[in-house]
Amino acid sequence: MDIRQLKHLDALANTGSFTAAAKKLNMAQPALSQSIKRLEVALGVTLVNRTSNKHDKLLALTAEGLVLHQHAILIIKQLKQAEAQIKAMANLTSGEVRIAVPGMLGSFYLPSRLMAFRHKHPELKLSLFEGGTRDTLRMLQQEEVDIAIITAQDLQPEFDSQLLIREQMVIAMGAEHPLAEHSAVSLNDFFDHELVMFKTGYFHREWILSQAKELKKKPNIAFETNLINLIKQIVSQGFGITSVLEMAISAKDDILAKPFDPPVFLNLHIAWKKQRPVSQADRAFVDFLMNHR
Repeated sequence: MDIRQLKHLDALANTGSFTAAAKKLNMAQPALSQSIKRLEVALGVTLVNRTSNKHDKLLALTAEGLVLHQHAILIIKQLKQAEAQIKAMANLTSGEVRIAVPGMLGSFYLPSRLMAFRHKHPELKLSLFEGGTRDTLRMLQQEEVDIAIITAQDLQPEFDSQLLIREQMVIAMGAEHPLAEHSAVSLNDFFDHELVMFKTGYFHREWILSQAKELKKKPNIAFETNLINLIKQIVSQGFGITSVLEMAISAKDDILAKPFDPPVFLNLHIAWKKQRPVSQADRAFVDFLMNHR
Protein backbone atom coordinates (compact mmCIF):
# COMPACT_ATOMS: atom_id res chain seq x y z
CA MET A 1 0.00 0.00 0.00
CA ASP A 2 1.39 3.39 -0.97
CA ILE A 3 0.19 6.99 -1.00
CA ARG A 4 -0.74 6.84 -4.70
CA GLN A 5 -3.16 3.99 -4.06
CA LEU A 6 -4.73 5.92 -1.20
CA LYS A 7 -5.16 8.92 -3.46
CA HIS A 8 -6.77 6.65 -6.07
CA LEU A 9 -9.20 5.31 -3.45
CA ASP A 10 -10.00 8.85 -2.30
CA ALA A 11 -10.77 9.94 -5.86
CA LEU A 12 -13.06 6.92 -6.33
CA ALA A 13 -14.92 7.68 -3.12
CA ASN A 14 -15.38 11.34 -4.07
CA THR A 15 -16.46 10.80 -7.69
CA GLY A 16 -18.40 7.53 -7.47
CA SER A 17 -17.04 6.05 -10.69
CA PHE A 18 -13.83 4.77 -12.25
CA THR A 19 -14.30 6.99 -15.29
CA ALA A 20 -14.68 10.23 -13.34
CA ALA A 21 -11.92 9.30 -10.90
CA ALA A 22 -9.49 8.45 -13.71
CA LYS A 23 -10.24 11.77 -15.37
CA LYS A 24 -9.70 13.63 -12.10
CA LEU A 25 -6.40 11.82 -11.57
CA ASN A 26 -5.36 12.32 -15.21
CA MET A 27 -4.72 8.62 -15.74
CA ALA A 28 -6.17 5.78 -17.83
CA GLN A 29 -9.17 3.99 -16.38
CA PRO A 30 -7.62 0.50 -16.71
CA ALA A 31 -4.58 1.68 -14.79
CA LEU A 32 -6.81 2.99 -12.02
CA SER A 33 -8.74 -0.29 -11.87
CA GLN A 34 -5.48 -2.26 -11.66
CA SER A 35 -4.21 0.00 -8.87
CA ILE A 36 -7.32 -0.58 -6.76
CA LYS A 37 -7.22 -4.31 -7.50
CA ARG A 38 -3.58 -4.55 -6.35
CA LEU A 39 -4.52 -2.70 -3.17
CA GLU A 40 -7.35 -5.17 -2.52
CA VAL A 41 -5.04 -8.14 -3.10
CA ALA A 42 -2.38 -6.67 -0.80
CA LEU A 43 -4.91 -6.18 2.00
CA GLY A 44 -6.85 -9.39 1.34
CA VAL A 45 -10.22 -7.62 1.30
CA THR A 46 -12.69 -6.16 -1.19
CA LEU A 47 -12.70 -2.38 -1.02
CA VAL A 48 -15.16 -1.61 -3.83
CA ASN A 49 -18.50 -3.16 -4.75
CA ARG A 50 -18.80 -2.89 -8.54
CA THR A 51 -21.95 -3.09 -10.67
CA SER A 52 -21.89 -2.75 -14.45
CA ASN A 53 -24.02 -1.08 -17.07
CA LYS A 54 -23.31 -0.09 -20.64
CA HIS A 55 -22.22 3.42 -19.68
CA ASP A 56 -19.89 2.99 -16.74
CA LYS A 57 -18.91 0.98 -13.72
CA LEU A 58 -20.81 2.27 -10.72
CA LEU A 59 -19.26 1.69 -7.37
CA ALA A 60 -19.79 1.89 -3.63
CA LEU A 61 -17.15 1.31 -1.00
CA THR A 62 -17.46 -1.75 1.19
CA ALA A 63 -17.25 -1.49 4.97
CA GLU A 64 -13.50 -2.14 4.70
CA GLY A 65 -13.25 0.44 1.93
CA LEU A 66 -15.01 3.08 4.03
CA VAL A 67 -12.65 2.49 6.97
CA LEU A 68 -9.56 2.67 4.75
CA HIS A 69 -10.89 5.83 3.09
CA GLN A 70 -11.12 7.59 6.46
CA HIS A 71 -7.48 6.76 7.10
CA ALA A 72 -6.60 7.86 3.57
CA ILE A 73 -8.18 11.27 4.15
CA LEU A 74 -6.02 11.85 7.23
CA ILE A 75 -2.84 10.59 5.57
CA ILE A 76 -3.34 12.72 2.46
CA LYS A 77 -4.02 15.78 4.62
CA GLN A 78 -0.89 15.18 6.69
CA LEU A 79 1.17 14.72 3.54
CA LYS A 80 -0.06 18.05 2.17
CA GLN A 81 0.78 19.75 5.46
CA ALA A 82 4.25 18.20 5.43
CA GLU A 83 4.87 19.33 1.85
CA ALA A 84 3.73 22.87 2.67
CA GLN A 85 5.92 23.04 5.76
CA ILE A 86 9.01 21.77 3.94
CA LYS A 87 8.51 24.28 1.13
CA ALA A 88 8.12 27.08 3.66
CA MET A 89 11.29 25.93 5.44
CA ALA A 90 13.22 25.97 2.18
CA ASN A 91 12.82 29.71 1.61
CA LEU A 92 11.13 32.85 2.84
CA THR A 93 9.08 33.53 -0.27
CA SER A 94 6.01 32.19 1.51
CA GLY A 95 4.96 30.89 4.89
CA GLU A 96 3.01 31.75 7.99
CA VAL A 97 4.09 32.61 11.51
CA ARG A 98 1.49 31.56 14.07
CA ILE A 99 2.27 33.03 17.47
CA ALA A 100 0.34 33.13 20.75
CA VAL A 101 1.09 35.92 23.24
CA PRO A 102 -0.20 37.12 26.62
CA GLY A 103 -2.56 40.09 26.43
CA MET A 104 -0.25 42.82 27.68
CA LEU A 105 2.55 41.89 25.29
CA GLY A 106 0.10 41.80 22.41
CA SER A 107 -1.08 45.30 23.28
CA PHE A 108 2.08 47.09 24.37
CA TYR A 109 5.21 45.21 23.33
CA LEU A 110 4.59 43.52 19.99
CA PRO A 111 2.68 45.95 17.72
CA SER A 112 5.67 48.03 16.59
CA ARG A 113 7.84 44.92 16.24
CA LEU A 114 5.18 43.09 14.24
CA MET A 115 4.92 46.02 11.82
CA ALA A 116 8.69 46.20 11.47
CA PHE A 117 8.93 42.46 10.79
CA ARG A 118 6.07 42.67 8.28
CA HIS A 119 7.87 45.52 6.50
CA LYS A 120 11.02 43.41 6.27
CA HIS A 121 9.18 40.24 5.15
CA PRO A 122 5.99 41.38 3.33
CA GLU A 123 5.58 37.94 1.76
CA LEU A 124 5.05 36.23 5.12
CA LYS A 125 1.70 35.97 6.88
CA LEU A 126 1.50 36.77 10.59
CA SER A 127 -1.27 35.20 12.66
CA LEU A 128 -1.38 36.55 16.21
CA PHE A 129 -3.42 34.87 18.94
CA GLU A 130 -3.81 36.94 22.10
CA GLY A 131 -5.15 35.73 25.42
CA GLY A 132 -4.29 34.69 28.93
CA THR A 133 -1.11 32.85 29.81
CA ARG A 134 -3.05 29.60 30.22
CA ASP A 135 -4.51 29.97 26.71
CA THR A 136 -1.06 30.74 25.31
CA LEU A 137 0.46 27.64 26.91
CA ARG A 138 -2.42 25.40 25.81
CA MET A 139 -2.20 26.56 22.18
CA LEU A 140 1.52 25.79 22.08
CA GLN A 141 1.08 22.37 23.69
CA GLN A 142 -1.70 21.43 21.27
CA GLU A 143 0.25 22.82 18.26
CA GLU A 144 -2.46 25.33 17.41
CA VAL A 145 0.44 27.80 17.07
CA ASP A 146 4.08 27.30 16.14
CA ILE A 147 5.64 29.60 18.72
CA ALA A 148 4.43 31.34 21.86
CA ILE A 149 5.60 33.81 24.47
CA ILE A 150 5.24 32.23 27.90
CA THR A 151 6.38 32.85 31.46
CA ALA A 152 9.47 31.18 32.89
CA GLN A 153 7.18 29.19 35.20
CA ASP A 154 5.50 27.59 32.17
CA LEU A 155 8.69 26.30 30.55
CA GLN A 156 8.61 22.53 30.11
CA PRO A 157 11.13 19.89 28.96
CA GLU A 158 9.24 19.52 25.66
CA PHE A 159 10.02 23.15 24.75
CA ASP A 160 13.03 24.93 23.31
CA SER A 161 13.10 28.58 24.31
CA GLN A 162 15.00 31.83 24.54
CA LEU A 163 14.62 34.57 27.12
CA LEU A 164 12.90 37.46 25.36
CA ILE A 165 12.40 40.12 28.01
CA ARG A 166 12.62 40.67 31.75
CA GLU A 167 9.98 43.16 32.85
CA GLN A 168 9.17 44.63 36.23
CA MET A 169 5.72 44.14 37.72
CA VAL A 170 4.37 47.37 39.18
CA ILE A 171 1.34 48.54 41.14
CA ALA A 172 -0.92 50.86 39.15
CA MET A 173 -2.97 53.41 41.05
CA GLY A 174 -4.71 56.77 40.67
CA ALA A 175 -2.92 59.96 41.62
CA GLU A 176 -5.19 60.49 44.64
CA HIS A 177 -4.91 56.96 46.02
CA PRO A 178 -3.61 56.63 49.62
CA LEU A 179 -0.59 54.67 48.34
CA ALA A 180 0.38 57.40 45.88
CA GLU A 181 2.83 58.95 48.36
CA HIS A 182 4.78 55.69 48.74
CA SER A 183 7.94 55.23 46.69
CA ALA A 184 7.37 51.45 46.78
CA VAL A 185 4.61 49.23 48.13
CA SER A 186 4.85 45.97 50.07
CA LEU A 187 2.60 43.05 49.25
CA ASN A 188 1.02 43.39 52.70
CA ASP A 189 0.00 46.97 51.97
CA PHE A 190 -1.11 46.03 48.45
CA PHE A 191 -3.63 43.51 49.79
CA ASP A 192 -5.15 46.08 52.17
CA HIS A 193 -6.83 47.85 49.22
CA GLU A 194 -9.54 47.08 46.68
CA LEU A 195 -8.12 45.34 43.62
CA VAL A 196 -8.91 45.34 39.91
CA MET A 197 -7.99 41.90 38.60
CA PHE A 198 -7.68 39.97 35.39
CA LYS A 199 -9.98 36.97 35.20
CA THR A 200 -8.87 33.37 35.74
CA GLY A 201 -6.31 32.20 33.18
CA TYR A 202 -3.94 35.17 33.42
CA PHE A 203 -0.54 34.94 35.09
CA HIS A 204 -1.00 38.18 37.03
CA ARG A 205 -4.10 36.85 38.74
CA GLU A 206 -2.44 33.52 39.55
CA TRP A 207 0.62 35.28 40.95
CA ILE A 208 -1.37 37.73 43.07
CA LEU A 209 -3.55 34.97 44.52
CA SER A 210 -0.50 32.82 45.29
CA GLN A 211 1.15 35.73 47.12
CA ALA A 212 -2.02 36.39 49.09
CA LYS A 213 -2.16 32.73 50.13
CA GLU A 214 1.44 32.82 51.35
CA LEU A 215 0.72 35.94 53.40
CA LYS A 216 -2.60 34.50 54.63
CA LYS A 217 -4.37 37.50 53.14
CA LYS A 218 -7.79 37.53 51.49
CA PRO A 219 -7.70 39.74 48.36
CA ASN A 220 -10.50 42.28 48.12
CA ILE A 221 -11.33 41.91 44.41
CA ALA A 222 -13.65 44.76 43.46
CA PHE A 223 -13.56 44.42 39.66
CA GLU A 224 -12.69 41.63 37.23
CA THR A 225 -12.03 42.15 33.52
CA ASN A 226 -9.54 41.10 30.86
CA LEU A 227 -9.79 44.45 29.06
CA ILE A 228 -6.56 46.26 29.91
CA ASN A 229 -7.88 49.68 28.86
CA LEU A 230 -10.91 49.26 31.13
CA ILE A 231 -8.63 48.25 33.99
CA LYS A 232 -6.60 51.42 33.46
CA GLN A 233 -9.73 53.59 33.40
CA ILE A 234 -11.01 52.08 36.64
CA VAL A 235 -7.62 52.53 38.32
CA SER A 236 -7.18 56.11 37.08
CA GLN A 237 -10.54 57.06 38.62
CA GLY A 238 -9.44 55.74 41.99
CA PHE A 239 -11.82 52.77 42.22
CA GLY A 240 -9.05 50.26 42.89
CA ILE A 241 -5.43 49.32 42.26
CA THR A 242 -3.89 46.56 40.20
CA SER A 243 -0.58 44.99 39.22
CA VAL A 244 0.60 45.09 35.61
CA LEU A 245 3.82 44.94 33.65
CA GLU A 246 5.58 48.28 33.68
CA MET A 247 5.27 48.52 29.88
CA ALA A 248 1.48 48.84 30.20
CA ILE A 249 1.70 52.28 31.85
CA SER A 250 2.63 55.22 29.65
CA ALA A 251 3.15 58.93 30.35
CA LYS A 252 -0.25 59.80 28.83
CA ASP A 253 -2.06 57.54 31.32
CA ASP A 254 -3.39 59.33 34.40
CA ILE A 255 -1.90 56.53 36.47
CA LEU A 256 1.03 56.16 38.85
CA ALA A 257 3.22 53.05 38.66
CA LYS A 258 4.92 52.04 41.91
CA PRO A 259 7.35 49.12 42.29
CA PHE A 260 6.81 46.36 44.81
CA ASP A 261 9.05 46.24 47.85
CA PRO A 262 11.01 44.07 47.26
CA PRO A 263 10.89 44.47 43.46
CA VAL A 264 9.21 41.76 41.38
CA PHE A 265 10.30 40.87 37.85
CA LEU A 266 8.71 38.59 35.26
CA ASN A 267 10.80 36.64 32.76
CA LEU A 268 9.08 36.00 29.44
CA HIS A 269 10.42 33.44 26.97
CA ILE A 270 9.69 32.77 23.33
CA ALA A 271 9.20 29.02 23.01
CA TRP A 272 8.42 26.25 20.52
CA LYS A 273 8.06 22.47 20.70
CA LYS A 274 11.28 20.50 20.31
CA GLN A 275 9.87 17.69 18.20
CA ARG A 276 8.21 20.06 15.73
CA PRO A 277 10.52 21.35 12.96
CA VAL A 278 10.97 25.12 13.04
CA SER A 279 10.19 26.68 9.66
CA GLN A 280 12.32 29.36 8.05
CA ALA A 281 9.51 31.84 8.67
CA ASP A 282 9.32 30.99 12.39
CA ARG A 283 13.09 31.15 12.76
CA ALA A 284 13.20 34.52 11.00
CA PHE A 285 10.57 35.86 13.38
CA VAL A 286 12.30 34.53 16.51
CA ASP A 287 15.64 35.99 15.36
CA PHE A 288 13.98 39.31 14.61
CA LEU A 289 12.43 39.56 18.07
CA MET A 290 15.68 38.58 19.76
CA ASN A 291 17.52 41.29 17.82
CA HIS A 292 14.89 43.95 18.62
CA ARG A 293 14.26 43.41 22.30
